[in-house]
Amino acid sequence: MQVRDIMTTNVVTISSHTLIMEARRTMEFHGVERLPVVDRGKLTGIVTKDTMQKATPSEATSLSVWEMNYLLAKMTVEELMKKEVVTIFPDATVEEAVATAQANRVGALPVMENNVLVGIVTTNDFFYKVLNPILGIGQSGSRIIVCEAGQADGICKVMDCIAQHKVGIKAVGTFLSSETFNNDLVVHLDTEDPTDILNELKHQGFQAEKRQSLKKH
Repeated sequence: MQVRDIMTTNVVTISSHTLIMEARRTMEFHGVERLPVVDRGKLTGIVTKDTMQKATPSEATSLSVWEMNYLLAKMTVEELMKKEVVTIFPDATVEEAVATAQANRVGALPVMENNVLVGIVTTNDFFYKVLNPILGIGQSGSRIIVCEAGQADGICKVMDCIAQHKVGIKAVGTFLSSETFNNDLVVHLDTEDPTDILNELKHQGFQAEKRQSLKKH
């Protein structure tokens, strides 16, 4: 999966000359917490809701509340924006994007192609568009976990068993068990009742059980 598959393309942007108060209203209206700053078609920075909330004059100032609010009302995005923006290419893999975001401790990556802003990918995109489908969150069906079946031979046997019962598969994943330190296999099945499959897997010597489906909140 590539970044272009999960990025938001209709990116809300502002210019560096936008007033902070106007930028806040833009964020609230569009329901976003980050705004790329674009001047004359060029990405020049990024400003976040958290940065703007922390934007106050020095505590050492003797200005009154009215004077401080007046100064804030005159501040532009250029005075607060982060100018060294971490970006990603649309053809980069999702794994590369996640690694880049984690390494730089950022929650959003503007997506650049030929020096033009073509999208933005955020932490929410990684969760809702990548992790949720893998875990089967919000989907119908049922999840089963087969202990210590996360290696090639175990996966093949489990898949063969599921195929014999002609049940569809919505998602598959392997996760390291904190108890055995071996990979468990988790399969999201396209059936609400995996009893026959579980019985067959247990007959083959696997430790398998149904897990509660994960719901969106």
